[in-house]
Amino acid sequence: MSSPPNVINQLQARELLAQIDVPHILRKLFSDLAAGQAVQPAQQLVEFPHGAGDFINFLGVLAQDGVYGVKTSPYIVREQGPLVTAWTLLMSMQTGQPLLLCDAGELTIARTAATTAVAVDALAPPDARRLAIIGSGKVALAHLQYVKNLRDWQSIRMYSPSLGGKSPEVLAELQRIDPRLTIVHNREAALQEADVIMLCTSSAAPVMDPASLNKPALITSISTNAPRAHEVPPQTLKDMQVFCDYRPTTPESAGEMLIAAELHGWDKNLIVGDLPELISAKAKRPDYDRHVFFRSIGLGVEDIALANALYRLQP
Repeated sequence: MSSPPNVINQLQARELLAQIDVPHILRKLFSDLAAGQAVQPAQQLVEFPHGAGDFINFLGVLAQDGVYGVKTSPYIVREQGPLVTAWTLLMSMQTGQPLLLCDAGELTIARTAATTAVAVDALAPPDARRLAIIGSGKVALAHLQYVKNLRDWQSIRMYSPSLGGKSPEVLAELQRIDPRLTIVHNREAALQEADVIMLCTSSAAPVMDPASLNKPALITSISTNAPRAHEVPPQTLKDMQVFCDYRPTTPESAGEMLIAAELHGWDKNLIVGDLPELISAKAKRPDYDRHVFFRSIGLGVEDIALANALYRLQP
């Protein structure tokens, strides 16, 4: 007899995520990918008819845990602005039965930020002291939460156009995450002398130009699932050391990589390494004779790993 899966809503997911070490879970996941104990297929993008949007399926297998799953995330075009939702289904490899259906909104925020944190820990210079964050939404705040203890940051600057209209109470709440955080009122002030720059926006177009920086920096980018979205100009890839979350899939989905390959002579074989290679020491850490760029697109197996961790917490 089959039984329905446990269902976790957004609030429950948020409460359960607070009980687990998300970066640690993802670090183990990338180690499993390197060892062939996890499988990450390419994203599956399906467009709705008549330009009404699309949905992306993110798939993944965790062999050691005996589970597989899929996160499905629609991008729905509406007059009042696009709507993005996501749900993750966890399945048993032993019984073929559904184990968990989880609102993936909180999972997506956590795994996106924690993946960047794993990359920052692996790629940032040990003596990195100045952190810049472009963006101020939930994903940006999760980035700050996960990276605030990775280096001895002497300054943390955040810029977002939307911060100008925030109340003093909201700004104070931001600074409670880390008292070193300073809200600045233009992008240039945030980027000045930064060692690590985390781009945490939902922009489909560039939000900064690495060529404008006065010294080499680590730049991380997440972007959004809008078609060919990118946070840096595609032509700048050829001048940077490029890393990504997963070499077999990211170049086929990341907007700036697709455009750089088509129009600017960049080749995906120029990617220096991905997170499985970095975690397993198969990829060399970068020197900083030029900018280092890390791009993540979000992997289904990351969502499956977090959904599995939440499932294991259930009584």
